[in-house]
Amino acid sequence: MVGIILASHGEFAKGIMQSGSMIFGEQENVAAVTLMPSEGPDDFRAKLKEAIASFDSQEEVLILADLWGGTPFNQSNTLFEEHKDKWAIVSGMNLPMLIEAYGARLATESAQEIAAQILNSGREGVKVKPETLEPETTGNTPSASDNVSNAGTPGSFEYVLARIDSRLLHGQVATAWTKTVQPTRIIVVSDDVAKDKLRKNLIQQAAPPGVKAHVVPVDHMIKLAKDNQHFGGQRALLLFENPQDVLRAVEGGVPLKTINVGSMAHSIGKVQPNKVLAFDQNDIDTFKKLEKAGLTFDVRKVPSDSKGNMDEILNKAQQELNKVK
Repeated sequence: MVGIILASHGEFAKGIMQSGSMIFGEQENVAAVTLMPSEGPDDFRAKLKEAIASFDSQEEVLILADLWGGTPFNQSNTLFEEHKDKWAIVSGMNLPMLIEAYGARLATESAQEIAAQILNSGREGVKVKPETLEPETTGNTPSASDNVSNAGTPGSFEYVLARIDSRLLHGQVATAWTKTVQPTRIIVVSDDVAKDKLRKNLIQQAAPPGVKAHVVPVDHMIKLAKDNQHFGGQRALLLFENPQDVLRAVEGGVPLKTINVGSMAHSIGKVQPNKVLAFDQNDIDTFKKLEKAGLTFDVRKVPSDSKGNMDEILNKAQQELNKVK
């Protein structure tokens, strides 16, 4: 896996690393290297070498630096010169860029390929309000909002994916699934997240280029699903934290046919029949209700995975729960 260095003046690198973990989950082979006020270039270079040496492999390294020409960049560049056939440096580090890099590591082992891929995400992450302050674009360069420009067209959402994932919008969704189903909107459906301004803002910022991200309560999603006047041509990817919210949405009238089951986090009182799915009795009962409602289950983390058998997984979970009763 490509190693990633986050290099900054002060503790910016540590902060953005923490933010990235909140959205994408804890990451291996990632290190924050900071230049503190009492330190000089040699100190930073020593810390940089130590961080890179901690990676499983030093062959492919991507360095995200805060400022072109600053000490973190310059010292990183001296090491880069010795590995310019494999390594890469990108300056102007921001959160959309970091999230894209995390996701890209799942698909490529090349630091330079990741560097090329994350440039657009970093640039698209720079926006302004009021929108009138945005400079006018010229030529035929597409903007991030081009594929949602038909908002308001008569019609209803087309649901290209509905997914249960306790991590909601993270790299597997923002890269693999988005590229496969090509939504124009990602909608996180959760009462809890809709009330949490920080999580809501982070999710909206993590949307891949060209896709709008929204966070709505379950009842509001039900209202949106019944609106056949404003969402024609809109391809919606729905994200749910748990099966209970899916059941509420379906019973309320959201016309879902298949649920992708990607991740359900373990917590006290739950059993874990496989690496990524954990259940309590309420979860099992809810999935059975969804099945009775006519829904089918697509058990995969990413599109390239083979599909799991939900009946077998639920039966195993039930057996494990019965043992601990």
